[in-house]
Formats: sequence, C-alpha cells, structure tokens
Amino acid sequence: MKSWKVDIGDNVKAGQLLAEIEEPEVDQQLAQARAQQEIAKVTADRWRDLLDRKVVSKQEYDQNEKAYEAANANLQQLEKIQGFQQVVAPFTGKITARNIDVGTLVTAGTGNSGTPLFNMVQSDPLRVYVFVPQTNAASMREGLKAKILVQERPGQDFEGTVTRTAGALDPTSRTMQVEVQVPNHDGNLYAGMYGQVKFLLPDDNAPIVVPADAFVFRAQGPQVVTVTNDNRIHWQKISVGRDFGTQLEVLDGLAENTKVVINPNDDLVEGIQVQVKPAEKPKAAVAETPASSPTPEVAKK
Repeated sequence: MKSWKVDIGDNVKAGQLLAEIEEPEVDQQLAQARAQQEIAKVTADRWRDLLDRKVVSKQEYDQNEKAYEAANANLQQLEKIQGFQQVVAPFTGKITARNIDVGTLVTAGTGNSGTPLFNMVQSDPLRVYVFVPQTNAASMREGLKAKILVQERPGQDFEGTVTRTAGALDPTSRTMQVEVQVPNHDGNLYAGMYGQVKFLLPDDNAPIVVPADAFVFRAQGPQVVTVTNDNRIHWQKISVGRDFGTQLEVLDGLAENTKVVINPNDDLVEGIQVQVKPAEKPKAAVAETPASSPTPEVAKK
C-alpha cells in the first residue's frame, strides 16, 4: 500500500480516490509491453509497405500484422491492471472501516483470499429488510408506505416505501423478505440498526389484536372475557397468533369491535350481568361481585 486518502467516518463520492497501491512489477511489465508494441507497430508498417511493392507475400505480412495486434492487446491488458493501483469509491457513501496502512501487502482475490481495503455503507437512502409473515405477504407491493421505529430514537417515526419483494416465502420460516427504502438525509438512522417496521395495510387485511393483559390461559386453552350486547359476561375461547408485546393477535374466535375485559379474574362467572365503563387506565382491576364494573377494551384491527 503506497498511501490512503480517507479514513473512518469520511463521506466520499462515487469515483473519489481512496488509496494508491504500488506495483513495481506491473510498472516494469507495462514499460516492456509498450516497447514491444512500438516495435511490432514499426515492423507491421514496414511489411505493409513491402506488400504494396509486392516484395513480400500476403501471408508474411499477415503474420507481422497479427503480431502487432497481439502486442497491442497485451499492452491494453497491462494498462487495465495498472489502473487498479488507484482504488476509487464504487458509490457515494461513508467509510466505516480502514483495514490497511502504508506498507500493507495487498493481494488480489475474492472472498477471504483477497485483502479488504475499506468498508463502506450507503445510508441515504437506507435500505431496510424485513421478513413479512404469510398472512400479510399478499398485501406487499411496490410503493406501499411503511413506518420504521427504532428504540434509540423514541417518539420518531421514519417514513419508508416498499421498493422490492422476494415474491416467494421462505420454506422454513414461512415469511417473505421485503425491502423498504427510507430517506435518511439527516443521518439519524445508522446502517446495521435493528428496529420495527409497520406497514400501512388496508383495514380488511389488518389482524384483530387485543391487549396482552386481557388473555387468560386455562386448561381449555387461551380465553378472553367478552361483554355481550346486554352487558353479560362470556368466556370466549380463541386462537392466538403473533405476539406484538403489549398486544396479541387473535386468529379465530373473536370478531372486530368485541368488548373484552382487561385484567379479568375467575370471579367473573359466565352469564352474570355487569355495568360497563370505558378503559381509561390499563391497570384498573375488575370488581369481585356481579354488581361490579369490569373495565372493557374493544378488540380492534
């Protein structure tokens, strides 16, 4: 390595010089190839003149002409190899690692056989990859809007747009890879961050979710306590889907806009009549008598 021009954290543009590599052997071979190419050109010109005067045969001329073409091709190949002595940025981005120093021996190759010089990232726009479950895969399309949330940026939603979909599900996870492109002009998002992606789907494709503290896991399976139209208690068996942390997805057993009781207990007997009040505080407890007022929550999409 002869010299390096950029370091960690530097912003670079496509085509900008990053480093210079010194290759004495290539320089020597290039000088020799130029001399051979010049000799071959002079020789070919002389034989062309002799051919015009019909002193030599066409075959002899062709041999010298092809020798010149071969020397010219060899020169062009070495000039391209010499061009690799200047390492330039393949795209506009930021340097995240410098793996070489002056004097480092650089070897060409692919994978582990070569010497990595720099690590670069392009963070504007940022590409976010998310694996979408089968239930929502059909709703993924180019141009679909999405919101990206990261724990390190509380209260901030980053707008994104779906740019590509895999078009097939992974046979193991039954999910489809989707690429979301996010503008990142201010650099608030870093490459490699982990976050959550929310897609703005039509209501008919949205799952039914209820608060996690509305679930009761009994011997018969997961259940929720619902409130009927005449304000009576009903224990409803359900099938649970994905866990969203504070909410759980209901796959079967519950209709949209059904009233459910949060923090239920076993004192809520099937069929008893209750007085309903809105759920203002998630921690509100359910009363212990039929005259109590359990706090309901609406199952929603």
